[in-house]
Amino acid sequence: MAAESPAESLQDELSCPICLEYFKDPVIIECGHNFCRACISQCWGETEPNFSCPQCRETAQQRNLRPNRQLGKVVELVKGLRLQPEGQRVCERHQEALKLFCAEDQTPICVVCDKSKAHRSHTVVPIEEAAQEYKEQLQTRLQALKKERVKLLGWKLTGEKRSPEYLVRARCC
Repeated sequence: MAAESPAESLQDELSCPICLEYFKDPVIIECGHNFCRACISQCWGETEPNFSCPQCRETAQQRNLRPNRQLGKVVELVKGLRLQPEGQRVCERHQEALKLFCAEDQTPICVVCDKSKAHRSHTVVPIEEAAQEYKEQLQTRLQALKKERVKLLGWKLTGEKRSPEYLVRARCC
């Protein structure tokens, strides 16, 4: 497995382990793990007497959600930087890698966009597959252009060979 880049590591650290997106209204629980307030509230439900951390499974007797304002500020700063894994473009909306290609919209999209209403009924293929298809189309067109160029150069050469002949005839008459 390849080592993560510092940008990827930072994105992982600033992502909620439940929703896997950047923290929204981050809270810290007794064991020291952070979650989005909405994610941990939904995960714990309303009726359970004991609560366990979704990450380490440590049990807490009461819900003690403390806001983690400092983490929230860091998340906002990093979102402003638009961090990208090295050599990889990311979705501006979801901060996910652009791994898919929407054929209808002719644009790269992330896996979250693929599940959205905007692209749900569209033809979506892995971006590498779309790139290979376009590469093949470009190579076919390039071959046709090369043949056309050879043909035009042939006409030019023929015309240049005949031009002195035409000049002699023009002077004579």
